[in-house]
Formats: sequence, C-alpha cells, structure tokens
Amino acid sequence: MKRAATPWHERDTTPGFLLIAGAALSFALFNSPLAGAFDAVLHRQLIAPPFAAGVKLDVLHFINDGLMAVFFLYVGLELKRECIEGPFRNPREAALPIIAALAGMAAPALVYLAIAGADAAHARGWAIPAATDIAFALGALALLGARVAPGLRLFLLALAIIDDLGAILVIAIFYTQSIAGWALGGALACFLAMLMLNHMGLKRLWPYWLIALALWAFMKLSGVHATVAGVLAALAIPMRRADGASPLLAAEHVLKPWVQMAIMPTFAVANAGLPLNNISLQSFLHPVSLGAGLGLVIGKPLGVFTATLGAAALLKRPLPGSPLQILGLSCIAGVGFTMSLFIGALAFADGPEAAPMRLGVIAGSLLSALIGLALLASSARRPGDPDLAREEEIAEEEGVLNAR
Repeated sequence: MKRAATPWHERDTTPGFLLIAGAALSFALFNSPLAGAFDAVLHRQLIAPPFAAGVKLDVLHFINDGLMAVFFLYVGLELKRECIEGPFRNPREAALPIIAALAGMAAPALVYLAIAGADAAHARGWAIPAATDIAFALGALALLGARVAPGLRLFLLALAIIDDLGAILVIAIFYTQSIAGWALGGALACFLAMLMLNHMGLKRLWPYWLIALALWAFMKLSGVHATVAGVLAALAIPMRRADGASPLLAAEHVLKPWVQMAIMPTFAVANAGLPLNNISLQSFLHPVSLGAGLGLVIGKPLGVFTATLGAAALLKRPLPGSPLQILGLSCIAGVGFTMSLFIGALAFADGPEAAPMRLGVIAGSLLSALIGLALLASSARRPGDPDLAREEEIAEEEGVLNAR
C-alpha cells in the first residue's frame, strides 16, 4: 500500500524553496520601479516619539531584531532538546559534529581574513562565511531524497545547530556596540525569573512568553543584539511535565511553521536583494565579495571535511558516510545565506560593503550547494538499495555515529 503523500508545507524542501522565492522577490523589488518605495517601507519608523528615544525600530530592524529573535528562540529550543534527549546528550555522539562545526567556523573566517583582512573596515565581516543556514542546507540535501546515506542528514543537522550556537556567541561578543548596564541587568533579571519559574515547576508557557517579551526589550536597549534574548528564553523553557508531556516540544512545534514559512522568507525579502545595474566583474572581485564567497565555497568544506576525518580517526568513531559523501556534506554546509546575510548586516549595515557582502554570500551559497549536491549525487545510493526510511528511523533512535 502506498504511503500518503506528505503535504507540501511539511516537506523538508519547502523552507528552502520559500527562501529562494523570498530572495528572488527581494532582487525583483530592488531592481524594479518599486525600489524606492520598497526601501522607504523598510526604513519606516515603527516607534514614534517620545517612545523612540534611543531606540531605532524601523521595519527592517523589526525583522532583523524582532522576528529573528523568534528564529533564534526556535533554534535554541531545538538545541536544548538535542542536548537533553537527542544525540548531544551523549558526549561521544556529540564530539564529532562539535569538532567539525568549530573547524567549519574557523577555516572560512581565516579565508575571509586572508582575502579582506588588510582593510580594517572590511575585516569586520570575518564571521560572515562562518555560519550555515539550517533550512537551506537541509532543503538542498533533501533534493536527493532517500538516496542520501542514513545518518548524513542527522550529522548535518547536528553540525548546523552547533554552528548556529557559535554564530549566536559571535554576535553577542563581537557585534555588540556600547552596553547599557541597567538594561543588561534588567535582561538578566528576566532570564533569572524564567529559570525560577522552571525550577518551581510552572509548565504553562504564557508566563514565559510574557517575561521573554520583556527580556527582548531589555536586551534591545542594552546594546547586546536583541536576538540573543531568543536563545536565553529557550534555555528557560521546561522540557517535561510530570505527566510526560513536553512544553518545549509543544513550543517548538508551534513555532516551526511560523519560522520556516514566514519569518525566514520575510528576512530574505528584506535582506537578500541588491541593485544589479552596477554589478560587474569588479563587483565579484571586491575583497568582501571574494572573502565571503570563497570562505563559504573553500573555507567551509576545508574545515568541516578535514576536521571530521581527523576527529573520527583520533576518537576511533565511525563516519556517518563515505569520505566522498562527507566532502559533499561539507560543501552543503557552505550554504550560509540567512545567517551569513544576518551577520553581514550587523557588520556593515547600509555601508558601501553591504552590496558586495550580499553578492558574495548569495554566489558562494549557491555554488556550495551545487558542488555539494553533485558530489553527493555521484555517491548516493541507488533506488534498488535497501529501504532507507527504516534506517533513518534507526539512525534517529541510535544517534548519528553508531556503527550499523
């Protein structure tokens, strides 16, 4: 009997396609007669005086600081679940993707600095190619369907989650301007209050959301990037109730479609486009374009691939796929898009480096996806091989690195 077709909004590829559609719409708007009106909408102030004193919250900042805080809340919930009940609960399971992720952040940053680091203004974007876009990377991998070896998708998911955690730390440490101590104290008080509610056994979610909103406001005023509030809120959400139900899983389930179907495409519409009338060969040769693009295409797979093989040999752990598949997966990890554009916006705002940054990120992400898919397709299992659906279930139950 045939399985019922998966609804389009539940398919792994859908978020990736929506991001592509958002990026295409952004390009269309920036290169149409509506470009001026679209830019005016993005910079329309949402908070009027006297409430706007010291706070810049136009439409673009609402998307990048507000909606993306919800994105990081979702990522934080996923990370907490993986650490408590997923593969990360076992240090031996977590070691390989952690090492791969760290090397996969360091290598592209070094490639970027080697190309663009001579200019201090350009060097500020060193973290742009260090991040992996979870939705785009998994969406690209899903295009190969069941021919991908079991465990590879889980390894990429683990690597991307750790990568995003590293990106959050980078944002908090390196892309924070002046800090307002009183507001940071207010944010800390809100976070401690949420932890106290968890410790007291309160499992209803609405009190956490109310305090999380205050936490975001204090973080926005503090000078630390407001998206960090999403991660802190996720850490305070309780995992289990006495009856075994999970508030954390419930929150993750509710947020998932909003994040993947609305927030991330909206971010792409607001941030991915750039005018093409001035694009030339020199645009691609700009140090920021080259640094971001080659950091993703060369630095990311170089770091992930060498670290994965080296760590597996050192730790005597099996690989989740063949060396060629690991190389293909390492290239897929070079799809930076959302996170890279986000860090680039923090690094350069509306400065002269913003357009070359977007060009490098988009070109590098696209090329990384194409190379990775080509390598994985050449080593993928054939349709006549054993059913991988059951093997994927086993991989999820046992972890990403258990020998099978």
